[in-house]
Amino acid sequence: MTASSIPARAATGASCALRPERALADFLGRAGLGAPVRVQALAGGVSSDIWRVDLPSGPICVKRALARLRVSQVWEAPIARNRYEREWLQTAGSVAPTSAPRVLAWDDEAGLFAMEYLEHPVWKSLLAAGRADPAFAALAGASLAAIHAATAGKADFARRFATDAIFQAIRLEPYLVATSASHADLRDRLLDLERRTAATHLALVHGDVSPKNILVRDAGPVFLDAECAWYGDPAFDLAFCLNHLFLKSVWVPQARAGFMQCYDALSAAYLLGVTWEPRAVLEERAATLLPGLLLGRVDGKSPVEYLDEAGRALVRRAARALLGAPVRTLGELREAWQRSST
Repeated sequence: MTASSIPARAATGASCALRPERALADFLGRAGLGAPVRVQALAGGVSSDIWRVDLPSGPICVKRALARLRVSQVWEAPIARNRYEREWLQTAGSVAPTSAPRVLAWDDEAGLFAMEYLEHPVWKSLLAAGRADPAFAALAGASLAAIHAATAGKADFARRFATDAIFQAIRLEPYLVATSASHADLRDRLLDLERRTAATHLALVHGDVSPKNILVRDAGPVFLDAECAWYGDPAFDLAFCLNHLFLKSVWVPQARAGFMQCYDALSAAYLLGVTWEPRAVLEERAATLLPGLLLGRVDGKSPVEYLDEAGRALVRRAARALLGAPVRTLGELREAWQRSST
């Protein structure tokens, strides 16, 4: 199937204004993808409607951005992010063909696109079962660095992904700014991290490199859900992913040692691929940002759902300690985390 943009709907109204089922049928018809045999809404879509659509030719996945995210606090974001996600997937696929699903059709005005449906385990589910695989973590780090390296310093990508307002709305504000309201003594520190990240524009950033958005297959990781795509600070992606390995070590404490091996493998493989700036400079930004993201996952607008109150209290205590005594390297950060979270 050839990937293509499809024309906007006629003056009866844009697809984004329709009910989800109607918008999906309208999109499939205009894209010429064929009549669906079966449609299944997929769970876990906080920021988008996501469907598995079985066509006579096989299954595909269709995604539609939501204007208001499904979280307890009011959290709104423009549906234009659907376009940038689609373009991030296409860019990543051109750099590393196995790193993203193939995009099949899109309607940017309606905030919809279709992509291939892939049947592979999600990394989060494997980590939840205590399955630590440092070799896979290293592949994830290397793939992420390759995408950053291929887009670093490229003016065309900087123009196409000038999504500072979207990134502020769905990453920096809910994770750092909102968290600062609950920690007055750390407010200046958290806002400094927010300002520094917002001001750094070096490469194409995914923005949500979480184990829940990474499929595990033999050829390497497949990155999903690039709704936060932004030409900005690549250290954000590295810190965001490594942060989840800290969180998972609280969730699945019996696998803590293995998760820390994954942390070391991912960070080492990523740093080997850093060619656009001195590695130590990027590493310091990641090491100092990560504790802010860590605190944001318990006291920001998007707290992790799998920690109980004791787990949240542990993360809060450790994150505050790490913010109060910042370190420059990811190895030092791991050691400080292990001391402060036990």
